[in-house]
Amino acid sequence: MGCMAQGPEVSVGLYWLREFQQLRVVPQQEQVTVRTCTGCAPVAMSGAVEVRLVNDGLRAGRLRAGERGAEGATLEFAGRVRLEVPEHAPVTLVLATMLRAERGRIAVVVRLPLEEYVAGVLAGESSNFRSVESLKAMAVAARSYAAHYRGRHGDEGFDFCDTTHCQDLRLTATSDRLRAAAESTEGELLWFEGRPAATYYHRQCGGTTESAERVWPAAKAPYLRQQSDHYCVRQGRGEWRSELSRSELRRAVALAGFAPPQEIRAWEIVSRTPSGRVARVRLEGSTSLQLTAEALRLAVGRAVGWEKIRSDLYDVRSSGDRFLLHGYGAGHGVGLCQTGASHMGEAGKTYKEILDFYYPGTALGLTAQGLRWHALGGERLEILTTRPQQEGFLVEQAEGVLQEMEQTAGWRLQTRPQIRVYPSIDVYRNATGKPGWVAATTRGRVIRLQPAATLRGAGSLSETLRHELLHMIVESRAHRSLPHWFREGIVLAHTRPRREIPSANLPGLAAIEQALRESRTLAELRRAYDAAQAQVESLVRQYGRAAVWSWVERGLPASLPPSPAPGSGKR
Repeated sequence: MGCMAQGPEVSVGLYWLREFQQLRVVPQQEQVTVRTCTGCAPVAMSGAVEVRLVNDGLRAGRLRAGERGAEGATLEFAGRVRLEVPEHAPVTLVLATMLRAERGRIAVVVRLPLEEYVAGVLAGESSNFRSVESLKAMAVAARSYAAHYRGRHGDEGFDFCDTTHCQDLRLTATSDRLRAAAESTEGELLWFEGRPAATYYHRQCGGTTESAERVWPAAKAPYLRQQSDHYCVRQGRGEWRSELSRSELRRAVALAGFAPPQEIRAWEIVSRTPSGRVARVRLEGSTSLQLTAEALRLAVGRAVGWEKIRSDLYDVRSSGDRFLLHGYGAGHGVGLCQTGASHMGEAGKTYKEILDFYYPGTALGLTAQGLRWHALGGERLEILTTRPQQEGFLVEQAEGVLQEMEQTAGWRLQTRPQIRVYPSIDVYRNATGKPGWVAATTRGRVIRLQPAATLRGAGSLSETLRHELLHMIVESRAHRSLPHWFREGIVLAHTRPRREIPSANLPGLAAIEQALRESRTLAELRRAYDAAQAQVESLVRQYGRAAVWSWVERGLPASLPPSPAPGSGKR
């Protein structure tokens, strides 16, 4: 059986460098639940909740009408919520959100679908790209970087922060265009020697990229090498000038944990790399301090501003109480040059050609071996397969199922579905992050399918296609408030035989919602599916098929009991 899925997930520390003591959590669907401590039973929210930092813990307003507020060190929300943080744009999160009291601030840790994370990184790192191919190249680079450095903030309880320390993540600026770039390359990584590559990138190289080992001596990445980049300089080398006072320089270096001279009289360039970038500098005064150009640039950027030393490709001279810098480019210069990649895309280069240029020696694919996709186009949908001769029959079968499901729902799907058929269960698991007992997953207009021969051998191919295509039709019309149990249940009720379950054995809706989101075994998932299907079938018997289907677009009526009769065991 398939499911509506978001694919692999990552955890992110939002607002990592921000400090605030209050926020508002607004549920965006029914059956959003919250735990007030690890291991506590989940409680269904009835409306928006104000959360404040009080002493060393969190205090939340009433979670449900008639109840007192809650206090604890953590609050864990499951489901679609909107976070409203003072002086920040609201952000909507779809999976799980944890709030915790931490060193006088509220820390926010969220789980995101990997592809939504990639789209958010595109918004932060390359939203000004005009070329679709350049965006796709950046999507692969961002995804590969995430795969290589996952767990970078493991000691803090999440994978990545939302700043340039990891990758600049801007969820509030994500657009359909950026999501499309992520979706069109979904699951694709750059590989080197069986591991995801360390796909560094930077704003502008100034005409020559830098070797990784020149910036980070311990780096073992021969695909990150120095090379000329004539695409980068098509509109100039990115010339820049700036000024830095002696006191600003000293303060920045001291804040970074170094011991600068009491009074900095000279800023000397000790050595340069073969690309012309500064390698090491010396600060002279009553004492002397020598450090790498990378360490100095990061220290000044964090303390004074990133525009002061935009790259390591510069000269410096003294003028009164200030140092005057003249340089080119922006960033460390390693890996993909975003300016050059943007120009390459505009010149007609494909995202694969862009990646080959900046990461020579890596392999693009869903596994270390990579996959060669073949597109089989039908009238209403497209099949992507690595075995077009064996799986060409899917075009006709899937189009027939699509027409059947449109008749079932009474709606015509306006998008053109794409069905990706993976060559093995291992590759499917690697690409989707789902266990082998989940036959298919759907996100947006893309259905990801286990090998057709595997599903056909199990007698589940037709049912799986019906399930996923009807899900796609439902999601294209679904009101944002629809709970997961209803979305899943209405599809199941129309794609497999009726489930007769004694009302006393049916869990409540909150329990079904939680089980659908958190099942870790096939048995748990099947029980949740059966319960969701039975609940919707009960609603159809009580209110009629036409009424229940109308709720897909309108949302569940306010007059509907929180748990239908079979779910509560009441009449």
